[in-house]
Amino acid sequence: MRKLYTFDDISVTVANEDTPEGILPYLVDADAFILRVGSVSGDMLRMCNKLKVIARPGVGVDTIAVSEATAMGIPVVITPGENSRSVAEHVFALLLSVSKNLFESRKEALLGNYSVRNKYRSFELYGKTIGIVGFGHIGKLVAKIAQGFGMQVYAYDPFVKKSVIEEQGVIPVSSLVDILEKCKVVTLHVASTEETRGMIRKETLYMMQDDSILINCARGDLVNEEDLYVALKEGKLMAAAEDMMAKEPFDLSSPLLTLDNFIATPHMAALTGESAARCAIKAVEGVMAVLHKNEWPYVYDKKVYQSSSWLERKEEKSDADADR
Repeated sequence: MRKLYTFDDISVTVANEDTPEGILPYLVDADAFILRVGSVSGDMLRMCNKLKVIARPGVGVDTIAVSEATAMGIPVVITPGENSRSVAEHVFALLLSVSKNLFESRKEALLGNYSVRNKYRSFELYGKTIGIVGFGHIGKLVAKIAQGFGMQVYAYDPFVKKSVIEEQGVIPVSSLVDILEKCKVVTLHVASTEETRGMIRKETLYMMQDDSILINCARGDLVNEEDLYVALKEGKLMAAAEDMMAKEPFDLSSPLLTLDNFIATPHMAALTGESAARCAIKAVEGVMAVLHKNEWPYVYDKKVYQSSSWLERKEEKSDADADR
């Protein structure tokens, strides 16, 4: 079911669809597309001759054919930093749930088993080591929160200078292996790319400290779920928590969901009211700037501004401005 709104000379259609087949009928006549859920393939883009901009309220663009869009002169607008606080806080919601043994304690307490507290399964975060893989907007905020708990913070990001990491009071390391070997808690904050998909697998899981914790609030395909299941089942890891898994919605038959030391949340880390409002506003600002043929700075690939299609649009704007 679609909804149609009109603001001055702009018509906005809310498709309420998340499949390519459901989205395409609305997309073929659109000048702009704000993608919350669903995907846009290269084949779809080639059928949308009017499309001038795509916006993603967030930073993940793995559901968008970015290279094809860039070649066609269609900027892909992102909203970096707007949901970082929400995600960083969610990391610690998951970590505190594990460190304070909240799930088992609640389950047993409701059964009348107050003696569950005598297991002394909970522990303090103070003085523990946490390794941040990916030191962008979210990684930096995770570091600040961890420092507030008195944790020793390490970070690995080959795209960030060590001096930048050190300025945050964080210890830089030169490889993922260093993070895995040094830290009791490992938290992932990298995009899904050919290099990062499956980065957490059997070989890397067994480099981690015994009784360690893995947090993934980035992308589900960073982790090999079969290998993670074995590591958790064998007790190599104390626990793991993910805000998204390889399939969305979750595959309810996944053996991970049978484990008491695995927590899954439904890709909700960024979905606070405050974050949603900031991302939506920034996405709309980017869309309007691009529709007015301005080079909005927050696009996934700035090479789009060198494409022939974009340069032609810019030239048309210059000619129009000169005629005024």
